[in-house]
Amino acid sequence: MIKFFLMVNKQGQTRFSRYYEHVEINKRTMLEAEVIKNCLSRSKDQCSFIEYKDFKLVYRQYAALFVVVGINETENEMAVYELIHNFVEVLDKYFSRV
Repeated sequence: MIKFFLMVNKQGQTRFSRYYEHVEINKRTMLEAEVIKNCLSRSKDQCSFIEYKDFKLVYRQYAALFVVVGINETENEMAVYELIHNFVEVLDKYFSRV
């Protein structure tokens, strides 16, 4: 199950966030800061799957934008990785030049 969906720029600013479980606002801020720090600190040679607390992070970088999805342990990481790619392709087609 997907827990949250984030779009973040290289400066670490959240551009879009959507939570599928209730998380208090102050906890969201802390969670986003930690997640962003973990994803931005990784090199391009490292895997795009991170085990974090009680869930997994799947992220993908497109130019200056990171798309991060938090999932539970039972979800398929590769399927979510492909979902991110398809989502970005749809945005690109719809808005042209995403």
